[in-house]
Amino acid sequence: MSVIEGGGPSGASTLEWTRAEVIRTSASFAIGIGLIIGAFVLSATSNGDSTKPFSLLLGAGVGLVFERGRFCFFCIFREAIEERKTTGLLSVITALAVGAIGHAVVFGLYLPNPKGEGLPPSAHISPVSEPLVIGALAFGLGMALSGACISGHLYRLGQGYLRAIPALVGSLVGFGLGFITWNTLYLDFISERSIGWLPRWFGYGGSLVLVLFVLGVAAFVLARVDRTPADDKTAKYVASTGWEGALRNPWRPVPTGALVGGLGVLAYFRLDPLGVTSQLSTWSRTFMDGRELLPEVMNGIDMMTGCVGVVTSAITNNGWLVIGIVGASLASALSSGRFRPSRPTLGNSVTALLGGALMGWGSMTALGCTVGNLLSGVQSFAVSGIVFGLAAFVGVLIGVKLRLHRLFGG
Repeated sequence: MSVIEGGGPSGASTLEWTRAEVIRTSASFAIGIGLIIGAFVLSATSNGDSTKPFSLLLGAGVGLVFERGRFCFFCIFREAIEERKTTGLLSVITALAVGAIGHAVVFGLYLPNPKGEGLPPSAHISPVSEPLVIGALAFGLGMALSGACISGHLYRLGQGYLRAIPALVGSLVGFGLGFITWNTLYLDFISERSIGWLPRWFGYGGSLVLVLFVLGVAAFVLARVDRTPADDKTAKYVASTGWEGALRNPWRPVPTGALVGGLGVLAYFRLDPLGVTSQLSTWSRTFMDGRELLPEVMNGIDMMTGCVGVVTSAITNNGWLVIGIVGASLASALSSGRFRPSRPTLGNSVTALLGGALMGWGSMTALGCTVGNLLSGVQSFAVSGIVFGLAAFVGVLIGVKLRLHRLFGG
């Protein structure tokens, strides 16, 4: 037994760590230091391009917050639908509120007059169309079938959740299918559709007030219908001080959401809107392009904003962000004792693969996932983000009611 002394004001509290806990915590710090060193190496080898090291460190921040705050959209939606525990949804509402405030300020710097024809550069604002709704529904069903959203699979991979591997492989297949169906959907349904952006109608101030009002009403309603037992609300957040609380305990929903929202604003201000699927989409598109499996012309896709993949063999900024997410979530899981490698079965691997394919196709068709489309989209006051979020929730609702998340012990 290793004993580490310290504690509260009286100096009387003592933390006792086993040898295994000391090893896990040391490994966690080593991974964190490795990510920082990696950022320095990227900075030194990128010819003055600071976006790659920033992406890696930003991803590390996202991975830490997602893992410690259990910020998985499917898990949050499922608890609200199946168990009527709506506390987790407060983290999403808080993230949207904080992000909307920050984006309103940043947008004012980039585009002082929102009522013209222009849009904030690279913001996740896309046309509202039938493929957006269908893609979001498919994404929601894919979440239920695979057991997590794409960002959830990434951070849970750091926890040792090996079922995430077939889910992510399936998403690559789904992206490929999305590229194949893109031209038909774009020409028939998307190309002529208008882009809905709230500040064009209400200005930044009016849009922010509207979004915050709706989110406030939603938070009030969720608090009234919440059926989380009082003991459960505090059981996961055991009171403790010092290093034990910092390293072991999960974070509460509202601070978690505030951090997610703040990271989203920082990502947009410094780089691009927050999203996790662009690199996966890039890998899929590059693989298919190299084997001449794609149409000769991908109509309009490279003019769209959102998590759109490009043809390149290099790791994109989004790729470094994903690496940071997985690395930091692994470090966080190790320090808190939540790193528990799981053994996937054939059955739940198949459902993860199929669910991943649905999420990949849905994300490609809708130009983003729950992070890039719902989170960054709503924070950007995009009607497309609101529509995606509602349709994805309906997809999860259908999946949970059909018990897709329970198939083969999923």
